Amino acid sequence: MTIIRSNAVYEQLGCHQFLSLHALESLVAVLPVRDENGMAKIIPFGGETRNLITSQARRRAERTLGRDRANAGEGALAGYTMGMRTREWALLTADALCVLGWERAEALPTAKAVLEGVGLKFGDKERTRDLTKVLVFAPEDAGEKLGASIDAKREAVAGWIKEFQAAREAANSGSRGRKRRAADTEPTADGEEGTSESRIPPLPREVRAGVLSALAPRDAIDIALYGRFLAEIADSPNVDGAVMTGPAFTVHRANQIDDFYSAADDAKIRRKANALDFLDAADDAGAGMTGYQSLISGTFYRHAALDRVQLRNNLAAGGMPPEEVDKAARAAERQFVEAFVDAMPHAKKNTTASTGSLPKLVLAFEGARPFNYSAAFESPIEERAGGGVALSAARRLLAQHRLVTRKRSDIDGGRVLTYDLDIQELLTELADQDGALVATEAGSVEEMTTP
Repeated sequence: MTIIRSNAVYEQLGCHQFLSLHALESLVAVLPVRDENGMAKIIPFGGETRNLITSQARRRAERTLGRDRANAGEGALAGYTMGMRTREWALLTADALCVLGWERAEALPTAKAVLEGVGLKFGDKERTRDLTKVLVFAPEDAGEKLGASIDAKREAVAGWIKEFQAAREAANSGSRGRKRRAADTEPTADGEEGTSESRIPPLPREVRAGVLSALAPRDAIDIALYGRFLAEIADSPNVDGAVMTGPAFTVHRANQIDDFYSAADDAKIRRKANALDFLDAADDAGAGMTGYQSLISGTFYRHAALDRVQLRNNLAAGGMPPEEVDKAARAAERQFVEAFVDAMPHAKKNTTASTGSLPKLVLAFEGARPFNYSAAFESPIEERAGGGVALSAARRLLAQHRLVTRKRSDIDGGRVLTYDLDIQELLTELADQDGALVATEAGSVEEMTTP
């Protein structure tokens, strides 16, 4: 594998190592992410409370948009392998085994046992007993690969399964004995009675190798982009993500309401409409259900960055042929930019239509390090500012970028894109002033990244 070093990035890539993306986005009466109580998330910043959209919500929306487009044969990543993060790998492996001729009653226990053999654990409840306790991010075809590997080593797996079941039964018998002894004695400190977990016999080497190969990141583009951490399997490679994502926050004080809603009962309304007298109608008065939902409005700043060197190293480490790495990395970068612009967390998407939003302003530029302009909004913008919050925020963001580019040599002017009439007028105004607009205006998302 050829490792690209950061100090050689100019020669090898012909551009800076990091691509920094910034956006201003105005949302009205939405709830893209919520806390455990169903309320909008908030964060203190600059002496004021701001509404918050977490990095995790943004990253999932961007990752799944890229995957869905690629799987549909659309976008820059059409035809590339993508990943899937799920707890259902045992079920998917069992499905693959059934296609290969196994009976379901044998396929699922075998798949679960083999996955336990490499270190994964399963849920304890009825509804989770076939699900791993952690989400595992692996290539989408990992279930098929696992099934094929198990089927190819069926005899070795069958012999190991007998050892596995014997160890599990011995552990269960020991656990029952300890419970009986504990009932006749005083409680003891944790750990004094030992552990009830079975000592799983080691998988045959060739079987374990097949499982690790199936679950390895391989050439899944979104794993190379966003990374993965799988502590449960010690010898399965983790991936340091190439994408860094900051949370989105309002550039002004938080705005949110507890919106009271009532839902109609269709059958009750029908009876009321057909009532013969006012007494019957009164019996069907009132809403079918009432409640409250938290909604927020505001202009958000958000930031993300792509490490081009890390992306290429991840693809190379996954086994992608060296001659294909740069082409795949450039395609991944284009999709990353498009997802940054177009993706939106799906919470409440039907009742708020939030996924139809477009950013007011997008700024993209290259540098020898990431540049995060969150601090430019430490002083909240007054909502009655002339021209509105979004226009004032755009002026501040572009001025911040102009200041930084004037004082540093490790950053370029970049490109800027808007979907807003007022900000379009601002860009035209700044372009007419010598040096006031250091970024080049782009006419589309495709123009926002290096060709």
